[in-house]
This record gives sequence, structure tokens and C-alpha cells, in this order.
Amino acid sequence: MSTPPLASGHDGPHALRPLLDTVLEALDTGARARGGPLPAGGPEAVAGRIREALGDVLPDRGDPHALRTLVHAFAATAADPAHPLCAAHLHCPPLAVAAAADLAASALNPSMDSWDQAPGASELERLVATALAQEVHPAGTPDSLVTTGGTESNQLALLLAREAHGGSVRLVCGANAHHSLPRAAWLLGLPEPAVVPAPGGTLDPDALDATLTRLSGPLLVAATAGTTDAGLIDPLPEIAAHCAAHGARLHIDAAYGGGLLFSDRHRARLTGLDAADTVTLDLHKLGWQPVAAGLLAVRDAHDLTALRQRADYLNADDDTEAGLPDLLGRSLRTTRRPDVLKLAVTLKTLGRSGLGALVDQVCAHARQFAALVDAHPDFELHAPPVISTVLFRPTGATETTVAAVRRALLTDGSAVLGRARLDGRLWLKATLLNPATGPDDLAALLHLAATSRATLVEGHTPR
Repeated sequence: MSTPPLASGHDGPHALRPLLDTVLEALDTGARARGGPLPAGGPEAVAGRIREALGDVLPDRGDPHALRTLVHAFAATAADPAHPLCAAHLHCPPLAVAAAADLAASALNPSMDSWDQAPGASELERLVATALAQEVHPAGTPDSLVTTGGTESNQLALLLAREAHGGSVRLVCGANAHHSLPRAAWLLGLPEPAVVPAPGGTLDPDALDATLTRLSGPLLVAATAGTTDAGLIDPLPEIAAHCAAHGARLHIDAAYGGGLLFSDRHRARLTGLDAADTVTLDLHKLGWQPVAAGLLAVRDAHDLTALRQRADYLNADDDTEAGLPDLLGRSLRTTRRPDVLKLAVTLKTLGRSGLGALVDQVCAHARQFAALVDAHPDFELHAPPVISTVLFRPTGATETTVAAVRRALLTDGSAVLGRARLDGRLWLKATLLNPATGPDDLAALLHLAATSRATLVEGHTPR
């Protein structure tokens, strides 16, 4: 058997070209076979299709058609975030230019743990990380680290806070905080978090003040700019003022809402963000990047010295003194992908105005969809959207019916809606991240939800 061709090297582009044709064709035929935003039939049917396509995972003899077969099956059984009726999660349709850049990163395969594995990529990461940190913290000496997303960024924020306070800190967070924050406290062996009420879905600043007055010792307050359930933003200036008054460190989880920084129209909603010591960003949400594309921005780059490690084969002292950049302190991970390339390509290609326009479009779509819901006699709107998430539910429906409407749409593959529990009630959730969504798509999404409810409730017909 001859050696299979490699993706990089002198012959790499030549070897990739016909394979890319195969992949693109299989993506197309798979999407056509799927026919909608989600494969029909539910988990068992989808599992059966994958088992049939895969067959023997490790056959004695290889299958030359495996790429075509499995990519087709992968596409045919995917949830397609680019479909306008796929609107459940913070699961964005990636930009084509970002996906193309990601191919180059995969082909060249730099490993971002030592300069000699990623010479150009290490400098590109430094420049992009600094520029994005300055978007969050325009003054001072900011920096940022590239992460796999909000969960890793939040964990890093707690770790840096712990080290800044000599090895111990207590997390204070709202009841609306992302689950990764208390989980990070547990992983790091920190005390049980103090949870502050979040009536209406946002952290109560008066309750925070009372909590900070009551507690002693080093404290880290975590606020949220874009909750995963309703896209709500905590009152950041008031929270920052209370943290300053009590000497507490502030972290803001802006994994969702951080993308508003690119929009002149919506940026003011993040007033107070620059007061945070650390900020979580996710550009695989309001940044339209392939997963993963997270960052942790820090106001003071000195905080990152807590991550420094020495491994002679990666960052020997004499190599560092000779001028080779030390990458090991840029992450908790050792081997990691050059995710910065797709970020750099996107930022350079679209610019601030291009990214801002995409943010403005999805926020406008959310307002349009909310208006449709509010005007529909068979649906109840939770509240006007803050970013691009809309919560709604069939009027007078039971919790069981709300959950069943969503599952029915998932099972027949016609639409993908999420779910959220807020104010003690279960809501359907539409998270609109597709800039190409049109008015007819929004109307179709609501009609499908109405039709699904009609089939579940005897005698009810959608109007």
C-alpha cells in the first residue's frame, strides 16, 4: 500500500484539491437528503443512519469511498445552523471565509505550545489577542488568551482570581450565572459560591451590595452580559461600582453579549465592561466563527504570569533568553490549534463595520420576531429581546405542552427551537444568529410552532 498523501508540504495543496471537491459535493448531497434544519425521525432514526453509513469502524481493509460516505451522512444528520429555521442555541452559522481559514490551520497543523512549532502563528496570536483585549479594555496594559470557549475562559478567570489573592477566593455570582462558573469553583477547590438573587433574569445590584457587605475575605463577583436563557445583560455599571466599593474583583461573562462591541448601535449596552478585571468572549457566537473561538481578556497582563510553566523541551530558559517566544503560559492546554487564524482572517476581511452590520442584523431579526409573537393571538411574548434571543410560549399552554411542541418540531426535523425556564415558567426559545434570515423565515418559524401546538391540543387550530 502506498503512503496516503499529506495535507501540507509541497504536494499538500495538490492532494487536497480533489478531496475538497469530494467534501463539497457530499456536503451538498447530504444537505439535500436532510431537507430541513434537522434530520427527521428523532435520535433512534438518526443513530441508525449513522450506524449504516459507518459500518465497521476499523475494517481490515480500508474503504476508498469513506470520505464521501461519511461526510454525506454527517451532513444529512446534522443540525444546520445556517438554516433559517435552526434557532435553538448560541450555535452560529460560520462564515465561509472563517471556515476556509480553518482549513489552512488544519492543513499546516501548527501546535501553539512552542515557537518552533508555530513561528508565524505565535506572532499572529499575539497581535490579534492584544487587539481584541484593547476592544474590551481600551486603557492600561490588557491582554487576552485564546480559549475553547466560555467554559474554559470562566475557569481561567477563577484561577487567575485565586492566584491574585494568594490561593483563595470566593465566587459571588447571580442565580442567572452560567453553570460553568460554579463548576469552575468546584474544580478549583474554592469555597461554595455565594449566589445572589436574579429576579427577572438579571443580578440584583442591591442584593449584591448586601452580600458583599456580609462576606469577608477575597471575593470574585461574576456578572453576565448575555445570559444563555434570554440574552439578558446584568446592570454592569452598578455591579462594578459595588465591587469597587467593597474591594472585590470583577469578572464579566460576556460570551454571548461580547459581540455587541463591534456594533456602534449596540455597544453602549456593554457600558461598564471595561471595569472588569477579566472578561469572557466567544466569537463562535456573535462572531460567526467555527467552533472553537473563545477568549479571556484581562485588564492587567501581569495577571497572566500565574500561568507560567517551564518544560525544557518547549520553553527552556536559555531559549527564552535568546528571544524565542514562550507560549506555554498562554493557556492551560499544551497542544492547541491555531484558532487565531480564522479570527484574524474574519476581522481583516469584514472589519469593524462588517461585523457590526451582522450584529445589527440579528438583533433586528429578534425584534421583528418578537413583534410577530406579540401580535399573534395564540402566543405570549416573555419580553422584548435585549440581544438576539426571543422567549415565547403558546397562550394558555401547560408546561407539558410547551415541552412537547419543541420535541415534536425536533422529531419531524422541521424547526429547531430551544427551551428556557424563567420566572418559574417554561418558554420556547428562538436564538437568532443567522444574518441571512428573512421576514418569511421568521413567519414560517412561528407558524410551525403554532401548527405543532395545534396537533397536540385537540380542538385548537392556529390562527
